Amino acid sequence: MHLATGFFLLVFSLMVSADGLQSQLTPGGILVGQAAPGSRIVYGNQEVRVAKDGRFILGFGRDAELKQSYTEHFASGELKTFNLILKPRKYDIQRLTGIARKYISPDERVLSRIRREAQQVRAARVPDTDQADFFNGFDWPVKGRISGVYGSQRVYNGQPGRPHYGLDIAVPTGTPVVAPADGVVRLVDSDLYYSGGTIIIDHGHGIFSSFLHLSKVSVKSGAAIKRGQTIGEVGATGRVTGAHLDWRYNWFDKRLDPALLTAPKNLLKVI
Repeated sequence: MHLATGFFLLVFSLMVSADGLQSQLTPGGILVGQAAPGSRIVYGNQEVRVAKDGRFILGFGRDAELKQSYTEHFASGELKTFNLILKPRKYDIQRLTGIARKYISPDERVLSRIRREAQQVRAARVPDTDQADFFNGFDWPVKGRISGVYGSQRVYNGQPGRPHYGLDIAVPTGTPVVAPADGVVRLVDSDLYYSGGTIIIDHGHGIFSSFLHLSKVSVKSGAAIKRGQTIGEVGATGRVTGAHLDWRYNWFDKRLDPALLTAPKNLLKVI
């Protein structure tokens, strides 16, 4: 068995063409890679699904280390390690004081519900299927004013709150929400504690999109859906102060930035 080492500059030859999903080498982004025929890809301790045409996905969480690497196991038995350097990014951090404790720490009854629902959501993001329509890129589920961005965080009385992992699009209650790519619905719930009406769609290769605070859901768990199909309506359910769509992506348990996975021409001014 032979071992070779790849370098950062080699990564750029692995990006897909401009008419499809693009690599974004930064926390919250992805690598769209191209493997040789018959190769296996290993990232950390995880073997990554490779499509029939050799494409594969790696996802990087909000606080990912800037130095990353993966290994390609060729059919010949040779191994090649590719080293990646992610571009650092800054997040919007707000520090608030004088916040009553009850708004920071829910009581045990509520915490029990939150834990139960969190497990339900985690289980929905386990499947690793071979669907691959998303390699063509993602459409926007709605178009509107961006009122919240990925990675932002509030610090309450010196205690960091959970970062915001989605992109908030402020549009009126009842606005139709469409599927950004083909997939299978893995979770539908009209009343989760934090996210209210919620849908999670499996797009394949560990990529999942989530749609939160919906006033109406129009699909059932297990349903196969097509790009552009209406899946629900925007609302203000769960813990929110106004109508908007909280739109999220995951690569398995890694939380991705929707703004990095979608053509920027539709992104309106952040306020």
